[in-house]
Amino acid sequence: MNMCATKTGAYRMGSLLANFQPDFEFSAPLSLPVEEFEDRLRRIRRQAVEAGHDALIVHTGGVGWFHTSNAYLRYICDWMREGVLIIPTDSDKAMVLLSFFTQSVLLPPGGEPVLVDEIWQIGPIGREYSDRPGDSIIKTAEKCAEVLGNLGLAKAQIGRIGDKTSLTFWAALEEQLPKTNFVADNGILDRMQKVRSPREIELFRAAAQLVSIGTQAAYHVAKPGVTDHEIYSAFSYAQLALGGETGDGYQIGINEFGTHCGKPYGHIVRPGDLINLYISNVTYRGYTAQTARMIAVGDITKRQEEVLAVCTDGVKRAEKLIRPGALMRDINNAAFEPMIERGMLTSPEARTMPYNWSSMPDGQARLIPQQYVKDVDWEAQGRKLMHVYPATEGPHNPNLGHSVGMAGGQNSFNISSHNYDRLEEGMVFVLHTQWLEPLSAGCNIGDLYVVTKDGFENLSRHTPLEIFRVAAEA
Repeated sequence: MNMCATKTGAYRMGSLLANFQPDFEFSAPLSLPVEEFEDRLRRIRRQAVEAGHDALIVHTGGVGWFHTSNAYLRYICDWMREGVLIIPTDSDKAMVLLSFFTQSVLLPPGGEPVLVDEIWQIGPIGREYSDRPGDSIIKTAEKCAEVLGNLGLAKAQIGRIGDKTSLTFWAALEEQLPKTNFVADNGILDRMQKVRSPREIELFRAAAQLVSIGTQAAYHVAKPGVTDHEIYSAFSYAQLALGGETGDGYQIGINEFGTHCGKPYGHIVRPGDLINLYISNVTYRGYTAQTARMIAVGDITKRQEEVLAVCTDGVKRAEKLIRPGALMRDINNAAFEPMIERGMLTSPEARTMPYNWSSMPDGQARLIPQQYVKDVDWEAQGRKLMHVYPATEGPHNPNLGHSVGMAGGQNSFNISSHNYDRLEEGMVFVLHTQWLEPLSAGCNIGDLYVVTKDGFENLSRHTPLEIFRVAAEA
């Protein structure tokens, strides 16, 4: 058998994007002003006082590919890389940043920290890296303990903020300071990011515009004969050229069934394909946007048209309810009404809903069905698809959407049947209806919203929600 990797077509990338221009002008806001960071720091210190902390320690790790493990340092002081930030509760004491302890070296700008009094370079070390003894995490903990001692905080109550990458550092720091009372308190920063300021919303709006520009570029090149690599790269080129920070925060799924949440692998677009652009993260100055769009190439099946229509209707029904004071549960349930009306679901309740990645009804692990699935482009690369994805039919998630925040941040809330919170002005979230039937039909479609004083703004309005149609002939 003669096998080869699918050609990426990079030689024709310029011609595919020839004459492309988005149909609106991108508005590029400036970075957040220092005054906004000063206000954040005041509020952070106030919450630390209320919790009885004498200081806060914020840890952000590196997770490869020059990414950080959380957005906390960027939110507090606009630092883009890994570090440990020591924030004394007393405002007259220095705020100290310990950094440069991983091998993923990025030098500012961008990301020169604001409000930080001292930056200490720990240095990535170790026998293999630098032929020197020691461990960078231990060295960071030692320096952190020294700084706390110099600040008179070696026997204090310290609030600690981090994630799973912080565990080794916390253990080393506790060993260095056995008489210090460390209290996990991520909630201080998580609560502050539930409602966004007007200047933050400008950055979300810019990120959403980059998504729309990238989507329009993908539409521009999508046609039979091009590859998923080319569509993905067209999207990436368009948004990166105008200030997008990364080109890896989204998925593209292409096949005859409408499967989404994929990455490009060399699929050649053919008539009958359904293409999903699941834009989970396009980042502008640290702030992200998320949308989902569908592309149909030529004629698709009746069932696929039905699923696309149901999902589109769901987003539109939910959108009508967005306003301050609206119950998140009501917005979620409105989107699932079309599925219930057509017998696809019996209830919008997350607890009872089947979804693509669910376990068995008793909570035990589910076996992925083993079955040969024809994929000529994958097989041309010497591999075969031998399992059915997804394992079950239903929505991708048992809820409608979630908050959208900074790159690397966690969702502060979900739009779900069990969320009885009410919307507030300044909340930013995505609503995306999703439905997949194995080897049959699929859709993932949604918009990004910010709650305004009297309703909402659709931040992703520059590309219509409805399915984009591509002719079957190139």
